[in-house]
Amino acid sequence: MSSVSLVASSKLPTPWGIFTMVGFREEVSGKDHVALVMGDITSDEPVLSRIHSECLTGDALFSLRCDCGFQLQAALQRIAEEQRGVLLYVRQEGRGIGLLNKIQAYHLQDQGADTVDANVALGFAADQRDYTICADMLQLLGVRQLKLMTNNPRKLDAMAKLGIDVAERVPLQEGKNPYNAFYLETKAGKLGHMLEQDDDDADLQL
Repeated sequence: MSSVSLVASSKLPTPWGIFTMVGFREEVSGKDHVALVMGDITSDEPVLSRIHSECLTGDALFSLRCDCGFQLQAALQRIAEEQRGVLLYVRQEGRGIGLLNKIQAYHLQDQGADTVDANVALGFAADQRDYTICADMLQLLGVRQLKLMTNNPRKLDAMAKLGIDVAERVPLQEGKNPYNAFYLETKAGKLGHMLEQDDDDADLQL
């Protein structure tokens, strides 16, 4: 039985092109999730894809504390350039802890904690997202293989365990700046994110 149900779809014009927005409802929690689709994603050819966890602060409020908003825009642009792809926008704010808890975690980070230690101090796992809904969304959309835009090995492992074939990992390293450099370093060091160093890293100081 699927963990989500497909509710409705509509056109969504964006600065990068016109997507089809597909709305899903999570059966247990009642949360709403969406997929942004462009082109035919039901063929056997791997589909350029992004699984993007909701980040109000980065996606809508232009926060520089993370790279989420930068990744969201870059992923939509890459899909538009290929004229084919899907982005899942999943309501799992703050790696699954929710918006208000994320603000509390930010407060701890302001005192010197890193992004992982702040979540743990609040009684949460470092990353407690569940990707089951993503696999079910992809299956309902008819996606068979992914070219997954991610730096996170946990997403790759989760897709494999859920029976989704990831044919290729596509790096998505965007938006590094002095305010998120330590955050990105922590994700690489403690969560295993596959981030490449660049020559400008030494200059990223406040």
